[in-house]
Amino acid sequence: MADLGADLRALRKTKGITLTELAERLGKSVGWLSQIERGISKLSSEDIDRLADVFDVAPSLLDGREGPDARENGIIVRSSDRRMIGERVPGLVEELLSPDLTDSFEVIHSTFLPGSEREDAINRPTQELAFLVSGKLKIWLEDEPFLIRQGDSFRIRGDKYRWANPYDEPAVAVWIISPPVY
Repeated sequence: MADLGADLRALRKTKGITLTELAERLGKSVGWLSQIERGISKLSSEDIDRLADVFDVAPSLLDGREGPDARENGIIVRSSDRRMIGERVPGLVEELLSPDLTDSFEVIHSTFLPGSEREDAINRPTQELAFLVSGKLKIWLEDEPFLIRQGDSFRIRGDKYRWANPYDEPAVAVWIISPPVY
């Protein structure tokens, strides 16, 4: 559970929320939250749901799952143990490839389902590199359109961007994002 606490601390800091602010939003004490972040106390399923709402992440990101081999925790992520993350955009499935959220970057596996689209452009204070493993994806960087094909990669440096997959097959990408945003 210490890894979950470290993830929670990293997520809180990435979002710019203090211990006091988060405790107030949850209706909990700062001491309780500090114990959670230090791995001393455990989260209930209700606490996980409330934290997921506050951070706008999937509850599975905070569920504290541990793999079958304790030696692998924090080092290896088995495909069956990936945690769902993301901004809950319809047609986008995102999984955390990184073992946790404590590094200066995160690695995300994204699947853009056929016909999915992010219509509203977003802008994050990050540097991102994406590699398209399969399929095709339309992206707009600062309103400039690009077609990304299997094997292509692209970089985003705090740019405003949006995407669409108007094609018949899923597009699968691996993203490296720094600093972590989930």
